Order: sequence, then structure tokens, then C-alpha cells
Amino acid sequence: MNINIYYGGRGIIDDPTNYVINKMQEVLEELRVNVMRYNLYEYKNTIPTLPQTLKEADGIILATTVEWYGIGGYMQQFLDACWLFGDKEKIAQIYMCPIVMSTTYGEREAKLNLTTAWEILGGLPCTGLCGYIENTVTLEMNEKYALIIEKKAENMYRTINQHMSSFPASNQAVRQKVSIPQSIDLTPQETEQLSQYAADDNYVQRQKEDIQELAGLFRDMLNNEGADSEEEYLVKFRQAFKPQPGFKAIYSFNIEEKKKNLIIDVRGSRLECSYGVAEQPDAEMQINRSAMEDIVNGRMTFQRAFMSGAMKMKGDFKILRMLEQLFPFEELR
Repeated sequence: MNINIYYGGRGIIDDPTNYVINKMQEVLEELRVNVMRYNLYEYKNTIPTLPQTLKEADGIILATTVEWYGIGGYMQQFLDACWLFGDKEKIAQIYMCPIVMSTTYGEREAKLNLTTAWEILGGLPCTGLCGYIENTVTLEMNEKYALIIEKKAENMYRTINQHMSSFPASNQAVRQKVSIPQSIDLTPQETEQLSQYAADDNYVQRQKEDIQELAGLFRDMLNNEGADSEEEYLVKFRQAFKPQPGFKAIYSFNIEEKKKNLIIDVRGSRLECSYGVAEQPDAEMQINRSAMEDIVNGRMTFQRAFMSGAMKMKGDFKILRMLEQLFPFEELR
């Protein structure tokens, strides 16, 4: 018979849970049980791989200490790993005995949480052990407490050895009907390999770097597409430009979804088009993208865009009317 002990405490000297599982291990070994102990705090970087250790186990002990609230992070990580990477068919054959010692309030709730979690995973629960221990010395010196622990270990051995049955629990029904994780159709070997990758810090770091590199690549592609569309507007304005002798004005277009404003600087026969910021434009326009597309393709005039509300203007209206003469886009159609 093989029994694994998973200890989720911090490993401090006066932890009462340590005494309890040490005592249970002694009793089980006297019964010729092969006992393997895993201190989760020693495996904190490889906890996702620990469900692999369940393969040869007939029973397990989940032991933790309530120091302030709940079962603790290491034990929760181990149960999460069993849910994500564990072999559910194997877990369904494994008996679990919860051991929870508390130095504060909450040992009964923590013991119930361990039992519930194992039942949702599909496993078989044994009657566990929980208690409030203010001082570990009193636990070690009390022979009645030692007898309780010995009896609990013997009962666990008897339950596993005789393959005792139990009534179905609603927790297992929940797992079958509601709490089913998304299936990714992996073989047990692939699941094992995935759990190894998840525990490999170097592999995870490489994946993060690859994701950042791809994100930068796509960002550059999007920026290049945006640059191409901006250059297209500049070309359209240059092609449609008809100089008006002696006329000077600076137009600033705030186009929807554009990061920078389109600046049109007209000085007689000279035209400068660019994207940026104009310090003192003579006219400022705010226009949506679809209206600008209609204007540069000759389907709408600046005046109509302003009258319809598709474009808002701030500045001299005479300068606005000059846009029709400076850039007759309809003639390019």
C-alpha cells in the first residue's frame, strides 16, 4: 500500500500539524505502508508537477495548518494543479484523509474545504482529523491525543485496505453536471508535459518574451498601416491643390481616430501638408473619418460637411469657404 502525505504548512518548528502527520507516518510504517511525504513549501516552484506523484498512491493525507484563515496558499495551489493537470480517473480511486490543526479559529471549515475539494475532483474522502492547539507542547505531552492520532491512522489504513464504499455526494454530481473544466482533449502524457512546462520558470519567461515580441510586431504593423492611410490624405490634398494668389492660411484638421492633426499650410502657390501640431492655426476643424473620406473622394464638400454637422469649425468662416476653391476634390473624380 502506498500513501502520500502533502503538507501545506510553512514548516515552522512549533507547527502542531507536523507532530500529527509525523505520528501518523510512524503508525502507517509500522503497518508496512510505503509512505512518501511532500512538503509543499519545498516544492513551491514545481507544485504544478506534483499531481504526477498521485499515480502510484492508494491514499493520501492532505495536511495543513490554519494560522490565520483558510487552508493556505500552498495547499490551494496543489488542489488547483490537481484540477488542471491531475488524472481524474486515477484520482477517483484515491482515498483522502484531511488533517487540519489550527492555532486560531477555523479548523473545522478548513477540514470541510479539503473534503469538498477532493470530492469535486472525484476522489474518495476518509474521516479526517481537526483540532485547535494553542501550544504544541500540550499536544505532544498528552497521551490521549496521541491515541486519537494512532486510531485515525489505523482507520485510514483499514478503509483503504478494505476498499470501503461510501454514499454518493452532491459535490460529485456538481462536478459531473456543472463544474466541468473546458476540455482541451489532451492525453495523460500531454497533460503531464503541460504541468512540467507550467512549473518551468525559464519556459514561462521565454513564453512571455515571445508574446511581447509578437505584440511589438503587430503594433508596428498597425502603426505602418496607420502611416499609409495618413500619407494617402496628404497625396489627395496635394493633387487637388489650386493656388489662390496672395492667400495665406493654416488649417488644422482633427480627424477621428487619428493621433495627430492634419496640418494644411497654404502660402500663395506653396502648399505644405503634414501631421502634427499647429501653434496658431487660422481655422480648426473637427471631422469624423467617413466625412473626410467623402470629401477627399469628391462625394462631399467642406461646406456641406459643416452644414450637416459632420464637421465642426473654429475660426474665420471666410477661410473655411476658401477650402472649396483651394481643394476642388470633385474635379479629381
